[in-house]
Amino acid sequence: MALLRARESVMSGFRASLGEHGVTEQQWRVLRALDHVDAPMVVGELAESTLLLGPSLSRMLASMVERGLVTRTTDRDDARRAEVAITDAGRALVAEIAPESESWYDHIEARLGADDLDELYRILGRLADFGNAAKPPLATGDRGSSARTSQPTSRREGTR
Repeated sequence: MALLRARESVMSGFRASLGEHGVTEQQWRVLRALDHVDAPMVVGELAESTLLLGPSLSRMLASMVERGLVTRTTDRDDARRAEVAITDAGRALVAEIAPESESWYDHIEARLGADDLDELYRILGRLADFGNAAKPPLATGDRGSSARTSQPTSRREGTR
């Protein structure tokens, strides 16, 4: 829970800023990913790089195509394969929002300090490396006991 609370704390202000531009957090991820490459991206690669599920991404791309922010073309030889590219309008929107995005990062660094932010990135990188690792075994004991109190029994439990 502590990671989710921290994420929401950081994202709440930035999400509001994106909303002023008519962009969701997920659409911003797509625009940034496409803005950082020189060629169209295959939809699957885009989904992987933005951490979005394929079906959600497909619906989102349809909306972004309608708004003129991206183009989506289907491969002539394989109708299942589609590529997405950012348009000039999409790049203009990124250029408009990017300074606000950077100011949020600057604000975070000012609050935490450069050393703590570097340490946070290092730790988050280690957590991200967990990926699809096997689940840890359940601890012994009855997790479903109704006798369990609502008070945390350890520091770790209290932060979840």
